[in-house]
Amino acid sequence: MIDRATVDRIMDAANIVDVVSEFVTLRKSGTSYKGLCPFHDDRTPSFSVSPARGVYKCFSCGKAGNAVRFIMDHEQMSYADALKWLARKYNIEVKERELTSEERQQENERESIFIVNEWAAEYFHNILLNDVDGKAIGMAYFRSRGIRDDIIKKFRLGYSLNRRDAMATEAQKKGYKAEFLVKGGLCGQRENGSLYDRFAGRVLFPWMGVSGKVVGFGGRVLDSRTKGVSQKYVNTPDTPVYHKDHELYGLFQAKKAIAKEDCVYMVEGYTDVLSMHQCGIENVVANSGTALNLHQIRLLHRFTQNVVLLYDGDEAGIHAAMRGTDMFLAEGMNIKVLLLPDNDDPDSFARKHTATEFREYIATHQTDFMEFKTHVLLNNNNDPIKRAEAISSIVKSISVIPDQIKRAEYIKQCSVNIGTPERTLINEMNKFIRREREEKYKQAEREAAKQQQNTPIERATASKLADDVERMITQEVMRHGEEVIFHNVQLNEGEETTDVTAAEYVYYDLGADQLRFQNAIYNRILEEAVAHVHDEGFKADEYFRSHPDGEINQVAAELCTETYMLAKSNQMRKEEDSLQSRIVHLLLDYRMTFVKNRLEQIKLLLPTASESERPALQQEWMKLLAIRQEIARRVGHSILVRS
Repeated sequence: MIDRATVDRIMDAANIVDVVSEFVTLRKSGTSYKGLCPFHDDRTPSFSVSPARGVYKCFSCGKAGNAVRFIMDHEQMSYADALKWLARKYNIEVKERELTSEERQQENERESIFIVNEWAAEYFHNILLNDVDGKAIGMAYFRSRGIRDDIIKKFRLGYSLNRRDAMATEAQKKGYKAEFLVKGGLCGQRENGSLYDRFAGRVLFPWMGVSGKVVGFGGRVLDSRTKGVSQKYVNTPDTPVYHKDHELYGLFQAKKAIAKEDCVYMVEGYTDVLSMHQCGIENVVANSGTALNLHQIRLLHRFTQNVVLLYDGDEAGIHAAMRGTDMFLAEGMNIKVLLLPDNDDPDSFARKHTATEFREYIATHQTDFMEFKTHVLLNNNNDPIKRAEAISSIVKSISVIPDQIKRAEYIKQCSVNIGTPERTLINEMNKFIRREREEKYKQAEREAAKQQQNTPIERATASKLADDVERMITQEVMRHGEEVIFHNVQLNEGEETTDVTAAEYVYYDLGADQLRFQNAIYNRILEEAVAHVHDEGFKADEYFRSHPDGEINQVAAELCTETYMLAKSNQMRKEEDSLQSRIVHLLLDYRMTFVKNRLEQIKLLLPTASESERPALQQEWMKLLAIRQEIARRVGHSILVRS
């Protein structure tokens, strides 16, 4: 466990803008920064970062927190690992006690796989550079493709020996467990328990996540063996840290160049990426054998909204470009398409040209998506039926663009290009838009129906209200726990009067009725706030946001940035909106939820209660109604009592 002093140093050093900028392109907006939220399907910048407060907040999905919380959520790390990540970034020495054997067993599975992957990447790279077979076979392959040493090092390329258990044997000798070699996809396991190398005899292309961690591998069988081989490429299977359709090869190496150029080139293969880097074009990524999907598009959108699809000029390249166009457009991205000359792919073309020549070719030959589709679908096509289908396809692509002004401009241009009246194209486009909206509406209705099926609505609502009120009370304790809200209060008869802080008042008020929060973390926060509220210099928000306990830190990061919108019935008049009145009202609301829940339980129990049980339930029912009415009077609600 990391000691408190080290946590404080890390929190003091962590610059929220600096940390978030590693993963999201941010632009200055007043005193804050804005960008596309990495935690949901964001099309317009709803993600705000405040350097003054050291927090981020998405005003669309609600995600919020500090630098530690961001790394935890984005990189799917534990609290301790996120702190270590920040410590490495800011060169802070981490002091922690040695883990017990039980804690070692509970080490995060994901982190164990990351560790094994990191070792494997170094192992394969070392084999390529220093082993006799690695140099004679693996390096010979890369040399035949014209790949330089600096690119080999930059992308950590490697080679796996052709012996079926070479890597597995070495890994186990180094102390890495068979369990994580298998779970990480590096090895398979035979029925007798022995391991075999998944990538034996192949050159290796490590896949790195946005943060630079090795998440998986792609292995290519060598040219001399490709004839008749059913799988030229083998990739890491789905693991807890790697899903091929969620990743883009080369993104880690390209992300700074993408942000700088505000543009990304999308290619198909590993060597396309390597060759373009080698000729000086670094803002390039590949989907490498997977059909382009929304996960990959949204990952790219965090860095830029300008994409050039750079594919072979053959039929397969045209098909790939056509398939990806609508998906990019629907996400609000700007698409250009460039098909290279026949018999050339980005790899071969890059090796024939300098970066300047390549960029000049791109600038002069790339076309807007609509020009591309018009050329491909309508070129020398005089069949009225096929032309109508082609025009409908082009209009459908325009219809998915979320920006109305862009849609209007594309419709105008389309009308000019194909000679069809603009009004006709607009009518066709509106049909596509209506169909899409209707389908989304029906899908939302289906999902809502599933959620509501067999759910007792009143009980669910009451439970949700209790959770919300608990959260709001804890938020006040987090933000203002040390502030005095009552002066000169005599807590017990015969004792001297004292000032009562917000945290203490909540604690004493709940304790008077022997109430506790349903959420155990909220109870821990309240108790700890009361224990430290009179410590010199104690500030509740600072204390909990840098708390060494990961669970408490997580809640603090959320609550210290979260804003609640109360229902109209719970909103207070502005003149009453003081900390004292807020807490008093929230505690009354909290009691109200308990009363409502119990009334609901009694309502369900009465029809099946025995004759002996019914009088007690009816008596409790009347008593609870009176309590509810009194609470309502104090809160200022108007409740009609129905028998």
